[in-house]
Amino acid sequence: MKLSNDLRAFCDRLGHDFERPELLIRALTHPSMSSSTRGDNQRLEFLGDRVLGLVMAEALYDADSAATEGQMAPRFNALVRKETCAEVAREVDLGTVLKLGRSEMKSGGRRKEALLADAMEAVIAAVYRDAGFEAARALVLRLWGTRIAMADAVGQDAKTALQEWAQGRGEPPPVYVELAREGPDHQPVFTIEVRLAGNRSARASAGSKRQAEHAAAQSLLSELQGGT
Repeated sequence: MKLSNDLRAFCDRLGHDFERPELLIRALTHPSMSSSTRGDNQRLEFLGDRVLGLVMAEALYDADSAATEGQMAPRFNALVRKETCAEVAREVDLGTVLKLGRSEMKSGGRRKEALLADAMEAVIAAVYRDAGFEAARALVLRLWGTRIAMADAVGQDAKTALQEWAQGRGEPPPVYVELAREGPDHQPVFTIEVRLAGNRSARASAGSKRQAEHAAAQSLLSELQGGT
């Protein structure tokens, strides 16, 4: 099976070439596109959640030999939660290659946090099934990057952490601007941009203003903490 150009470009962003491309295609297929002859990504999502959990638990265990279980637990939760998975998915532009049914596509499914997070976990499982645990582990560690080292900050409420970051440097507090609201009234998708002094900003989309603000704040925090 040959991959389309957009899927090959996605593999380049992931840093993994699939021996079994059908695994990637299934990982990117939302249930709204499933049929009797086309499977969806729900089973892979289930598996990917467990692979991600093991990789993160091991990474946190190795990163801080003095950390107690009580200290590691919130760091772990911050790294594997849906918001973080969706953030990573946005960074590799996963939404552009999601296979969605018409209704999901019209309601802004490519930007929905839950859909992106589920597909990201499914992709992790696809890599695991394609090339084994070490390949999946390398993928996760590469994509999550500095988030592991800064897990304490990730574990905080992102808006609070960003405000504290600005205050600690004598800067004005962050400003949140609604850029767009799309989709039907019962299932809106909000796009929010958070702005700091010095033209630093980040944006995110989610099903509520609060979630979009949180995701935007977390994205900007990740940039700031990473020294970008």
